Amino acid sequence: MKLTIGWLYPELMSTYGDRGNIFVLIKRCEWRKIMVRIIPVDFRTTDKEIESCDLIFGGGAQDRQQGLAIDNLLKKGSTLKKLFDRGVPGLFVCGAPQLLGHYYMTGDGKKLIGLGIFDMESKHFGKDKPRCIGNTVYRWNDKTVVGFENHGGRTYLANVKPFATVVKGCGNNGEDKTEGAVYKNCIATYSHGPFLPKNPHVADWLIAKALEVKYGKKIELAPLDDSLEWQAHEFMLHKKS
Repeated sequence: MKLTIGWLYPELMSTYGDRGNIFVLIKRCEWRKIMVRIIPVDFRTTDKEIESCDLIFGGGAQDRQQGLAIDNLLKKGSTLKKLFDRGVPGLFVCGAPQLLGHYYMTGDGKKLIGLGIFDMESKHFGKDKPRCIGNTVYRWNDKTVVGFENHGGRTYLANVKPFATVVKGCGNNGEDKTEGAVYKNCIATYSHGPFLPKNPHVADWLIAKALEVKYGKKIELAPLDDSLEWQAHEFMLHKKS
């Protein structure tokens, strides 16, 4: 079996060690003898190359980098939406989800129009409003998810389901206990940095969905020894601060 992973703007949107998520997806596939190819989805990428992707990943970026990426990303929006509508999974962490909603209002008041794939809006209220920073715990499909958030923007969902429910932390906005969003098989989350190493169950969900959509049948992934990953998960789950 083979998978092609598209990586959105790796040179612009790889802040906070987000590339660790790519490493996890690659290794968890390779350990199962699944061949993996990475395609950078950037200014030079064609629609045909995007259409060949079985999974899409987007990482975090600061406002300036998001501004540089969004004009080009808008040109790719219809192609990406076609992928997602047929079930191709995606993981978008930290700043990437803000570009997939209707718009993101930056800290200096600039409005970046997004792809509108996720029915949500994001706003940065400036320096007068404290950032959402700290370790997080969420509830997802009756399982725990751990992460770390550091964002000034607040996201408000409309007709879209949240990815998870906040147990600890701020999540989307610190008000309604929602965290991230889900569109078809695409996950958006404010958990940035290397999110998947501490959450192997989320990584395997993405891999299994990608294989299922590509090969047209449910795929049972071979189990791996995740003892170290779950030790990290448990440590973060019970960390007091």
